[in-house]
Amino acid sequence: MPHTLPTENHYVHRAGWLRAAVLGANDGLVSTASLIIGFAASNASTPTIFFAGLAGLVAGAMSMAAGEYVSVSSQSDTEKADLERERIQHEEHPEAELKHLAQIYEKRGLQPETAKEVARQLTEHDALGTHAREELGISELTTAKPLQAAITSAFTFAFGAAMPLMVVLMVSIENLLEVTAVSTVLFLALLGFLGAKAGGARPIRAVARVIFWGITAMGATAIVGYLFGAAI
Repeated sequence: MPHTLPTENHYVHRAGWLRAAVLGANDGLVSTASLIIGFAASNASTPTIFFAGLAGLVAGAMSMAAGEYVSVSSQSDTEKADLERERIQHEEHPEAELKHLAQIYEKRGLQPETAKEVARQLTEHDALGTHAREELGISELTTAKPLQAAITSAFTFAFGAAMPLMVVLMVSIENLLEVTAVSTVLFLALLGFLGAKAGGARPIRAVARVIFWGITAMGATAIVGYLFGAAI
């Protein structure tokens, strides 16, 4: 019986949705927690703080969805334009494109004759796909997916923002600022750890990175709240 090779699951396959998920969850957590801390530092009431955080959740989730969709759509438009140019060049100058492809393989270490044969066979199999991958760096793994990025960012932002909002409902106003800050750091550490594990990266570096920027953001808004609390 022929030996069956085990299925390989590579972390890069998760790159598209993982980037949007990590960005959305961290942004939702840090921005909403910072908003809550800023209002708490200004001596606002619990209902005011909660509804300000809720408004931040809704606005942030929609903003993330719109921003991701627009930016990734721009990337997708660029990819489609390049693919169309590549298609036209291949139709009008097939020999030149074949030679160019062979030169790419030669630069990667193949002998000239081998490079020409590989280029010929791949061109016969899928000319546009091969040139897109080798010349433009566009493949199934890297191609832009606007809707996926928008939905992932919106839901993960809302998930991250919901964490500090739950703290507002569970903690007294006297302890809200301190508990929100501490719990947010713990949530950030958890998100950093999960994101690193999902992407095959080192958890310590990821956790330290998100905690540093989270504390920086919360500290800045706390200072604003203390300074301008009377005016608010």
